[in-house]
Amino acid sequence: MDPAHALIRTALNGTAALAPGPAGRAAFELFRRPLRRSRVRGTELEIHRSAAVEALRVNGTSVVGYRWGDGERPVLMLHGWRSRASRFAPYVPRLRELGLSVLAFDAPGHGDSGGRATSVLEYRHLALQLQDRYGPFEAVLAHSLGVCAAFGALADGLRAGRLAAVSGVSSVGFFPAAFCAGLELNAAVERQLRLRIEESLFAGDAGAWERYDAALQAEAVGLPVLVVHDEDDRVVPLGQAHRLHRAYGDRLDLIVTQGLGHRRIVTEPTIVDQVIGFISADTPADTPADTAPAEPPADQEVTTA
Repeated sequence: MDPAHALIRTALNGTAALAPGPAGRAAFELFRRPLRRSRVRGTELEIHRSAAVEALRVNGTSVVGYRWGDGERPVLMLHGWRSRASRFAPYVPRLRELGLSVLAFDAPGHGDSGGRATSVLEYRHLALQLQDRYGPFEAVLAHSLGVCAAFGALADGLRAGRLAAVSGVSSVGFFPAAFCAGLELNAAVERQLRLRIEESLFAGDAGAWERYDAALQAEAVGLPVLVVHDEDDRVVPLGQAHRLHRAYGDRLDLIVTQGLGHRRIVTEPTIVDQVIGFISADTPADTPADTAPAEPPADQEVTTA
């Protein structure tokens, strides 16, 4: 653990014993801020610049939205924590060749958007704003935090034909647990952090943990799902993917990779091919996105050295 993390651990663990409320508030402020922004990579620049830029807002924060195409037959892309929409650049020309439009945004505190913090609820609000303009969606493609947000939104009004989930988190409850484990914060801090999340993000509704648990929402999310996850993912363990597979059964196609980790997997050409094939399957041009027929393929494994 680096010195900064050690200092945070000592301060918060010590404070929680005497003043749990302030410790929880401090942990919450650290938890919800990405602290650094990802830049557009050189390999993404051409695609990034070719997008039509759209203005969105959530909770008073200005958000930059992106559109490739005229908005017909839209596919929604949701990036992960400390990431940005341009990370999906390899998918854009492939989807456009299929006659699909591509919609995305930089979440608050990410990319070119305003603000310093975000949450799965803000992802949901932004996704529904884009649905009001262009939806329903032919498909949703999401990574990491975006996967948790996608499942929550699909269970709560977002309409799509398919979901491709890469390196995804299955439950919003994973985040405070992982945050505290990463900083070696004790159980008292984690309890206070969860309480602060309930109060500040979920308006005191303890039931929101279940509503944003994709494994408990399988009946509400009645569409075919592709899950892609690396067995060596050190950010989101492979167990999150297996948890989804158990919940969704035959509707979920699981691809397990080797050697791609949590982030490289998004742009790996083999995975791009798999995701594009999944999105384009059984979605003829005259079929509405929310009623597209689905016959999920069998499980398969992709190994990349």
